[in-house]
Amino acid sequence: MGALPVFRWRLAPDGYATRRQLRVRDLRPGGQDVAAELQRPRRGRGPLVAYLYRIDQAKPVRPMTDAKWAALAKANAARRTCPRCRRDAGYVIPTSIGMCVSCADPEEQRAA
Repeated sequence: MGALPVFRWRLAPDGYATRRQLRVRDLRPGGQDVAAELQRPRRGRGPLVAYLYRIDQAKPVRPMTDAKWAALAKANAARRTCPRCRRDAGYVIPTSIGMCVSCADPEEQRAA
């Protein structure tokens, strides 16, 4: 494979998009190789690089199946369940404390 075309940040021609830009259009790269690069210069380090894909070769996003929706709901419920008290906290448990706020600071909860 030859060298990829390189464009300056925000100066890519029409017909190219990043993964996120494809997703906004309900598209995915669909197995195609990276078609070009965007580069934004940075001081003291190498350039920031974003990969571009051709929009005309992109494929539609696959729809979520019932099984995928169920798996996603189960994963989100696990993120909300406190490992100490086993209750649904109603929010995603912060990984920094690893438990719900009630279990992490029971003294503060009694004072309130």
